[in-house]
Amino acid sequence: MKQILKLELNEAKIMIEAAKKKSADIQVNETIAIVDDGGHLIALERMDGARITGPEIAIAKAFTAAGHKRSTHLFNTEPKGPALPGNEAYGIQLMFPGKFAIFVGGFPVVVDGEVIGGIGISGGNGEQDTAVGTAALAALKEALAPAGYTVMAEADLKF
Repeated sequence: MKQILKLELNEAKIMIEAAKKKSADIQVNETIAIVDDGGHLIALERMDGARITGPEIAIAKAFTAAGHKRSTHLFNTEPKGPALPGNEAYGIQLMFPGKFAIFVGGFPVVVDGEVIGGIGISGGNGEQDTAVGTAALAALKEALAPAGYTVMAEADLKF
């Protein structure tokens, strides 16, 4: 029997607040989605002025990051990104139409070496979405450190 960690609403709120703060600091209106390890939505917030397409895109990014245990931009990173033409997973996004994102802005939530969820950021350019997503992960890392948990807060995550 294995004991597992579960991402819950309290942790999702910590990440969303940090993401909103970073978004405000860099002056971009983002949508932030947090999913559990099964890709099911825990929390979603669309900042005032954020694009109306943001919720669906952010959810897809979070779903992909959690489900495939990697940052979404790694699918298209040269030269071995698995979703690039000629590579092993070319066309993978077609398997889950509208739910699978292979571009920047999705990050797995990794605690003590286990993927327990995902975060998706939509609304800025790639650099902005990455800054917001990693700020959210860093806030979770800080919040869970006193309890002895280790949280990965880098942009390039793959498990």
